[in-house]
Amino acid sequence: MARSIDITKDRQQAIEAGCAVLGEGFPIAIPTETVYGLAADATNPIAIAHIYETKGRPRFNPLICHMADLAMAERHAAFDPVSRALAEAFWPGPLTLVLPLKPESAIHSLATAGLDTVGIRVPKGFAGDLIRAFGRPLAAPSANTSGKISATSAAHVDADLGERIRLILDAGASTVGVESTIVKIEDGKLRLLRPGGLAAIEIERVAGQKLLRSKKASAAIEAPGMLASHYAPGATVRLDATRVDAGEALIAFGKTSVAGADDARIVLNLSQDGDLAEAAANLFDYMKRADASGAATIAFSAIPDEGLGEAINDRLRRAAAPRE
Repeated sequence: MARSIDITKDRQQAIEAGCAVLGEGFPIAIPTETVYGLAADATNPIAIAHIYETKGRPRFNPLICHMADLAMAERHAAFDPVSRALAEAFWPGPLTLVLPLKPESAIHSLATAGLDTVGIRVPKGFAGDLIRAFGRPLAAPSANTSGKISATSAAHVDADLGERIRLILDAGASTVGVESTIVKIEDGKLRLLRPGGLAAIEIERVAGQKLLRSKKASAAIEAPGMLASHYAPGATVRLDATRVDAGEALIAFGKTSVAGADDARIVLNLSQDGDLAEAAANLFDYMKRADASGAATIAFSAIPDEGLGEAINDRLRRAAAPRE
């Protein structure tokens, strides 16, 4: 099983231990404000290969590269005025920018899936300090088996990947609870590749323009989280439920009643008050709890498709998608 270090008790020990394992070319689980990440040296192809192997992740699916700050990011990617304005407004934070990769960047092509662009994020808190101490970018997808529910606590990571990794750095529950919003800048225009922990309206406010959204699914995988089936529990997922059948799990939202709830195997509410930020923070943990109940189906009541609701509904649609 993986060694676990509580960073709230010994932050320096966590950084030193993390840097040691990273330096040996192995991935570790790290806390971020969005979800826990499976991090490895983004410049080391063997370390990156260990990420794919540990997650069982398709190698055509690129990885987000995490930086300590904007200055580090500028050494690896080309920023235009729009992307720079977004970086200055929202970093550190739950925003990933897909930018042209600089020819001199040391980020290995295995992390970018051979693309000439790179997804970059500057995380808040401990993760940024770890990257700064390590001195190189960290490729870090979510710390879970590929396609399954993302981890928002060290316990989630340990239950899924604990026998496959050496170290878990524990900072408690993730505060945002869903992955970062991913935006690609092309010719000054912004395209939303994945809704996430930063609401689109906030990005549009700073950029002074609307985010473009794809009308249909693209065959090209340009960023993480774009696979049709993703974030999936073992149970099947049913959306916009107005009733729940006996033995199903119910994950509700707000004060809307759902017929048959008394006969559900388990009932959880993402936010009794209809708070989308609270719902996002609870989403993956509640999906795991519902899945662990033994229910064959998890029914979700409707969630408004606005603000952070866009990110929540994106995750739920992918969780409900047909699986290979």
